Amino acid sequence: MSASSSLPKEQIEDIDYLDLDRIIEDEFNGDRENLIMILQAIQKRYNYLPRPALLYLAEKIGVPFSKIYGVCTFYSTFSLEPRGRNIISICLGTACHVRGGERVRERIQEILKIGDGQTTEDMRYTLESVRCIGCCSLGPVIKINEDMHGRITSDEVKNTLDQYE
Repeated sequence: MSASSSLPKEQIEDIDYLDLDRIIEDEFNGDRENLIMILQAIQKRYNYLPRPALLYLAEKIGVPFSKIYGVCTFYSTFSLEPRGRNIISICLGTACHVRGGERVRERIQEILKIGDGQTTEDMRYTLESVRCIGCCSLGPVIKINEDMHGRITSDEVKNTLDQYE
């Protein structure tokens, strides 16, 4: 199947449909039962779920776009907006909050010049606040991609961020 003619031309050109076919067909046999795993693979490839890719997926596996959109918005791990290469999760749960988590968040925002839920213009970082990362004894904690940085202080934030391209 080729790109849907119902998609606007500029959206068709932004997506690698051969790569989408590989994900949908080769990795998951085009099986609608694998919807969440397909969405995870698409997000891993693009770092978010582009609307044209979701429209194409709906057509390929015969699931209404509205259902796919509902799944994407139900699970907080999915993003419909472009995200940075490095996802910074700042824990603001009780243990991290009382140990200075808010000061760490303010320092990150100051350095990156972005607010909570925003992405830097160069697409290098996305900042998101979370309620608990599960490392309460290490608070305050930030998670950058899959790396945990515990007992971090606002003075250490810049050097920590500089480790990520």
